[in-house]
Amino acid sequence: MAGIDPGTFANPAGSDADNHAYAAVIARARALVPDLRDRAARTEELRRLPPETEEEFHEAGLFRILQPKRVGGSEFDYVALVDCAEAIAMADASAAWTLANLASHHWMLGMFDSRAQDAVWTKDANALIASSFVFPSGRARKVEGGYRLQGHWPFSSGVDCCAWNMLAGIVLSDDEADGIEYRIFLIPREDYRIIDMWNAAGLKGTGSNDVAVDDVFVEGWMTLSVEDIAGGPSPGSAVNANPLYALPVFALFPFVLSGVALGNAQGCLEDYIEVARHRATTYSRAMLGDLQSTQIKIAEASAKIDAARLLMRSVCIRAMSDARRGLVPDMVVKTGWRRDGAYAVTLCTEAVSLLFASSGARGLFAGAPLQRQFRDANAINSHIAFNFDAAGTDYGRVALGLPSQNLTL
Repeated sequence: MAGIDPGTFANPAGSDADNHAYAAVIARARALVPDLRDRAARTEELRRLPPETEEEFHEAGLFRILQPKRVGGSEFDYVALVDCAEAIAMADASAAWTLANLASHHWMLGMFDSRAQDAVWTKDANALIASSFVFPSGRARKVEGGYRLQGHWPFSSGVDCCAWNMLAGIVLSDDEADGIEYRIFLIPREDYRIIDMWNAAGLKGTGSNDVAVDDVFVEGWMTLSVEDIAGGPSPGSAVNANPLYALPVFALFPFVLSGVALGNAQGCLEDYIEVARHRATTYSRAMLGDLQSTQIKIAEASAKIDAARLLMRSVCIRAMSDARRGLVPDMVVKTGWRRDGAYAVTLCTEAVSLLFASSGARGLFAGAPLQRQFRDANAINSHIAFNFDAAGTDYGRVALGLPSQNLTL
């Protein structure tokens, strides 16, 4: 399998270099690729993770890569999200998207008040947590001891296999002078309804259904203000001292999922190369691999993918390095990270589109991996975190001395 040099995983930018735990978890992820690839069509048909895929992710420890060690997690560096998602997306972007989403929520829970962490992990350290961070979809009002929450949220990926959900909302105040607050609410499965509506052209197997909350009370310590996770010690830092839990969540948000685009593109490239080695053109019978145009397409696509990987990993590694030194990034750095995440995924999308356009009619058949990789690449790129116009505009504003328009940063 191509991609990043496996030697990198023996000495990641973080902990566990001595016992090679990081290399081992990446190896376990890569070992799942053949079965996940064979199962990809079924995953799309189910519109969610098959039970056996979920179980394999649990057994490999993939959901818990960023979970605190004190509750049995691996507590790897943030770059683990990119690396693990890349490995799984080589087989199936939907499976990788679900994995990366749910794994990142163990990391975020580590930033909540310790009572919220205990509420989930004391009962079941393997419990999965879904999310929807579409803040305008939820409305909350502060009451004695907590908040009353209601709303209807889209895109709660992997929600069907989860026991909890992190739902974003806007806290309204009776006094308009107090303004509004962005806050995240952690609620159990019995407090929200899943609305089965995920029928999409790409990422079909992510089960990104809607969820709705009619009107529930949420304890104050089961919530987290966006201001508390903008960089520096979080409420959870009292029990989780690793700088991992002091990273700025929404500044790094693109890298929760960018590895999915990376692995999908790398898988597409490797499939293209394998076909070009052995296939002759339909009409001239010339070998595809002998054509200069094929060779150029391989070079261009691989350059885009390698550049994207370098950009994704370097941001994650720098963020961890800064956090270890107690540095909180300023707005130029934060918007730069959002810019880089969007640009890196754009490169991956361009690579897949280039290969798809060069594959002729072969890529059109429903059973071909290429058509799924093309659909998934464009579905990934449609996420707002990867919209380069939005990310680029915000970076440009800040670079020019204007305020950021991203209220989560």
